[in-house]
Amino acid sequence: MCGIVAYTGYRQARSILMEGLKRLEYRGYDSAGIAILDGNGGIRMKKSAGRIAVLESKLNGFADGTCGMSHTRWATHGVPSDENAHPHFDASGRIALIHNGIIENYKALGTYLEHRGVVFKSETDTEVLVQLIGHFYNGDLESAVRTALRDVRGTYGIAVICSEHPGKIVAARKGSPLIIGVGDGEYVVASDAAAILQHTTQAIYLHDCEMAVVSEDGFRTTTLDNVPVTKEVAELEMTLDDIELGSHKHFMLKEIMEQPSALADCMRGRVNQQEGRITLGGIANFTRELVHAKRIIITGCGTAWHAGLVGEYLFEELARIPAEVEYASEFRYRNPIIDDGTVVIVMSQSGETADTLAALREARDKGACVIGIVNAVGSTIARETDAGVYLHVGPEIGVASTKAYIGQVMVLAMIAMHLGRRRNLSQPMLQEYLDALKSVPEKIESIVAQSDAIRDVAEEFKNAENWLYLGRGYNYPTALEGALKLKEISYIHAEGMPSAEMKHGPIALITKDMPVVFIATKNSQYDKIVSNMEEIRARRGRIIAVATEGDTDIESLAEHVFYVPDAPEPLQPMITIVPLQLLAYHAAVLRGCDVDKPRNLAKSVTVE
Repeated sequence: MCGIVAYTGYRQARSILMEGLKRLEYRGYDSAGIAILDGNGGIRMKKSAGRIAVLESKLNGFADGTCGMSHTRWATHGVPSDENAHPHFDASGRIALIHNGIIENYKALGTYLEHRGVVFKSETDTEVLVQLIGHFYNGDLESAVRTALRDVRGTYGIAVICSEHPGKIVAARKGSPLIIGVGDGEYVVASDAAAILQHTTQAIYLHDCEMAVVSEDGFRTTTLDNVPVTKEVAELEMTLDDIELGSHKHFMLKEIMEQPSALADCMRGRVNQQEGRITLGGIANFTRELVHAKRIIITGCGTAWHAGLVGEYLFEELARIPAEVEYASEFRYRNPIIDDGTVVIVMSQSGETADTLAALREARDKGACVIGIVNAVGSTIARETDAGVYLHVGPEIGVASTKAYIGQVMVLAMIAMHLGRRRNLSQPMLQEYLDALKSVPEKIESIVAQSDAIRDVAEEFKNAENWLYLGRGYNYPTALEGALKLKEISYIHAEGMPSAEMKHGPIALITKDMPVVFIATKNSQYDKIVSNMEEIRARRGRIIAVATEGDTDIESLAEHVFYVPDAPEPLQPMITIVPLQLLAYHAAVLRGCDVDKPRNLAKSVTVE
């Protein structure tokens, strides 16, 4: 959530800060601001509710300098407004701060400061923090930040500048990511690598309860208790081309189209058809724990939860291990039962999702073996789990997850097959799955080629405000994910559910104008789902079907059919979701929605 960009070096900061903010627009925000040390002993600041373009329009004549900070805010405390936008000043106007996260005890701290004469100008928890730093400041900025953070309860990623310390940035994190791009005589502090790629591919990652002091002369890192920490400078995996639109109109469309190559990258070096085996180096040292697991719990949020539901079916069918899926936001708070032999798999595209991190720590505290499945290399979840598997599907900029979802399902399938071979799968059976797995990218290529035809269907139904998505077995999660994609980017109300459950209440919603999307591929429950389609057709619902190539019978039941290549049932979710991603995308574009930056949403949700 939110975006932090701070710069110190030898170049003028303004253009670097604004360009960095634009790179982070995909994360979600509702206001933006900038502050620069002006070289005359002061800090110049501008901020505005709305898009970055609104802030840019206010910067004519704005003083420049070689050290400054900028921020995009996603509102938590206080409405989106100029006053609540970051950066925030302390009472003296000497110290400015930008912040991602939530200060949970801000009211108590605010009362303490008000009793000492501080007058607040915003509704935010962030202003409380900068005022607290100002309260402790006596000429030593680092000490003031460190002292203030000892009193803070909550999460934060912060950058602080002071007019009395030109060229210096103090940064600290707890539960909210911060990365420092290391250039030649210049440094960029950011919440996301996308903001620094244009300037350097060398970076260090701050861990929780660590602080960095950065100036044009270099950087040093310590714990919040002022114990020195040695950091290795790492090479970023992503490139500038990865986060550019290229010839595509939107990042979401680009990422849908990238899915064949993304899955090929996900499998590279892991799936060996010739030798008939799967190699997953990230969990190699925990194979015994996984093979002998008595139960697997998969936890995640939103799209990751849907992928986890596919994983539940995969582990139970292919590896014969009992599995269940938990919302990460609920897992921590319900005192889950973690027995000996329980393995917990936590999934997050960003590796920074606050609820998923909390679930991870709860599972670890209760003694579980915890495995991570993330896309972002070096992220908090990747560091805190016992072991894990990276997706390697490349950066995902669109807020609505597409290729990361399919990557999560692919990784879960590989783990399930890997364990299944050691428990109950015969080698010939595994070989069949490996051959089918390798063909998935090519099959998705044939689906994305249908984009124009899917757009025509979206045109016909774009004004329908209520949709139903129905599937059975492995394609029940596909129904959930298809409905979520439509909801989050087109703002159309949609619900996904097992098709059999439709009769137990939701069938009352069916009208002659309601689109009902069935995932009706050839599988073990095909006849049952055809019966469900007949029930909707009898009530004049308008059926859109995802069906297996060659199944012409389905055309007598559905107004429109999206055909997909055949695949073994456990692998179908990676294929059947693609036309539904395109359907949601085209519906949103046709309705004039901001596809890559849907309202109220953020790419990386780092608050609970």
